[in-house]
Amino acid sequence: MRSQIMSMLTGLLLAAGTVLGTGPAQAAVSPGDPPAEFGSDWHDPVTATPPVTRPDTTSCQVTVAEAQFRDFTPYKGSYAPPDGCGDRWSKVVLRLEGSVKGRQYDRLGHLAVGGVEILRTSTPQPSPDGIAWSMEKDVTHYSETLRSVQPVEMLIGNVVNETYTGVIDVKVTLTFYAAEATARPATTPDKVLALNGTSLTTPRNSERLVAEVYATGSGGGCEEYWYLTVPDAAPYSCKAADGPYREVQIKVDGQLAGIAAPFPTVWTGGWSNPFLWYVIPGPRAFDIKPVEYDLTPFAARLNDGRPHRIEVSVAGVPAGQTGWSTPTNLLVWQDEASEVVTGALTRHEESKPVNSVTYTPGSEHRLDTMGSHRLTVSGHLDTSHGRVATRVSRAVANTSVHRWGDAENPDALKASWTDDETVTRGRQVTATHRTYTMDGVTTLGAGDRLRTVLTLGDRSDTVVLGGGRRLSWTRLDDAYTGDATYTANVPRDQRHAVGTTSERYRVHGSGGCYDRSLKTVQGTLTEDRRRC
Repeated sequence: MRSQIMSMLTGLLLAAGTVLGTGPAQAAVSPGDPPAEFGSDWHDPVTATPPVTRPDTTSCQVTVAEAQFRDFTPYKGSYAPPDGCGDRWSKVVLRLEGSVKGRQYDRLGHLAVGGVEILRTSTPQPSPDGIAWSMEKDVTHYSETLRSVQPVEMLIGNVVNETYTGVIDVKVTLTFYAAEATARPATTPDKVLALNGTSLTTPRNSERLVAEVYATGSGGGCEEYWYLTVPDAAPYSCKAADGPYREVQIKVDGQLAGIAAPFPTVWTGGWSNPFLWYVIPGPRAFDIKPVEYDLTPFAARLNDGRPHRIEVSVAGVPAGQTGWSTPTNLLVWQDEASEVVTGALTRHEESKPVNSVTYTPGSEHRLDTMGSHRLTVSGHLDTSHGRVATRVSRAVANTSVHRWGDAENPDALKASWTDDETVTRGRQVTATHRTYTMDGVTTLGAGDRLRTVLTLGDRSDTVVLGGGRRLSWTRLDDAYTGDATYTANVPRDQRHAVGTTSERYRVHGSGGCYDRSLKTVQGTLTEDRRRC
């Protein structure tokens, strides 16, 4: 049904268009009365994500990029740091504002300053009458890059012609908040290095290293729906010899240095039903968060002043298959009192990867997948403030049940991914448990009524311990639900689309409480509730 539904979606776009947007920082919106079905316009995209907190200090704003994207020509410009806010800021906030109207697919975009990727995003699909959206991101940890004049490159690859008419209009600004009074300068990496190719040289006095990888499966092919792929023996339109298990890996000089579960992002045309996403996008669709790896156990090796191979790959992708992007930055903290920091990698233990895929044929086809992998690495560094040992343990796992009928109708998936990480640095321990969930079904019923019911979850628990005492804790729960139906293979005014969607985003912890929920009916926002 995947290929059949994709052709239906193309027809839907010819009459409706699609927009992918970002909107964490939204003003309060007033719920309205929904129509009986979708019309030619709907509420602008909005998410329940909390806005970036800001200090009450002097602020300075710089426009980083302002462009209209019609094709795959990148915007190129230059950036200069602001005057009047110093160069050791308390907070730096990126804000993207976009608009689009007509017909268009959702598009993937990125922004790089000085070669360092600071934003990866996607766009919402537009209404014929047009939409506007916005998103914000805390980019304070890129301060070292932002302290000097830098080239800027931004691209939201797009196609505009007589059919797909939507031109994506975007403006991106950076607002810098001065360190004043009680708003201290933020503690940030001393260097931010972009990985260009596979070779990289780090400062010889590095005492902490963290890689961030903006890993995305996208591009319109089967890797956009990697969680639905099946082995060759199973009759399904998206194939992968080893099934749907994916794992983002990073290697140092050919040795496995980090593993992570990719987040199963659903873009705003996802699951063959854009009516699910017109107002509320799926979790992380507007602000694609990077996978992070603590590479400090490898710092002693990297501190020899020579170039080293840093390679990122996605395990499980069929050989020669495109569809994944993995732009990578390396964040470096340096020991100012040392010219060279020495040490050793003292432990490297890896479990044998597990990837069990069982296909059961029948009137209902079924694919059961269980995958897992563990990695522990340890090392020590002899710094100016003594020997510091770091141990990083990570365990990833995935279970899924994929069921589909003849012609891939119905097509259902229930899946979960876990990514557990513990970083011990000296006497401080940071433990994080991440869980991602997806449970949905698409059915083409009588009268060509196509219905998709879907729930998505993005959850994490983090605790920081010092000397055995809890120093801080955070619990995040971002839950999306949607149920949308339309008539396929007919002109737009005969589709009679209906749909309800909701999102609840909750963060609790030692830093306070945030709880916001949104609901929509037929593209109208019917609830915007805050509980904290």
